[in-house]
Amino acid sequence: MIHVIAIVTTKPGQRDAVLQAFRANVPAVRAEQGCIEYEPSVDSAPALKFQTECGPDTFVVVEKWESIAALEAHSTAPHMAAYGAKTRGLIANRVIHVLSPT
Repeated sequence: MIHVIAIVTTKPGQRDAVLQAFRANVPAVRAEQGCIEYEPSVDSAPALKFQTECGPDTFVVVEKWESIAALEAHSTAPHMAAYGAKTRGLIANRVIHVLSPT
């Protein structure tokens, strides 16, 4: 299994617009072969003392895939290209961590 943590920071005030496009794309991603989990998350409120907040323009995507091949296929899927085209001008930064459970 492959885990992915994607940290997406939008341009100021654009998180809701990007999340709207993201959520519209979720059913297509979850239908992909090998997708186990695909979920956007934002800061939990109220914050706990030890919590490091992402902030109002950031969301985190938690993904699980059956294999690296499934993740690679996901990255080239037509619906992902369409999502990228819709949100490209709204995203300031994206950091993707691809992890293997131990």
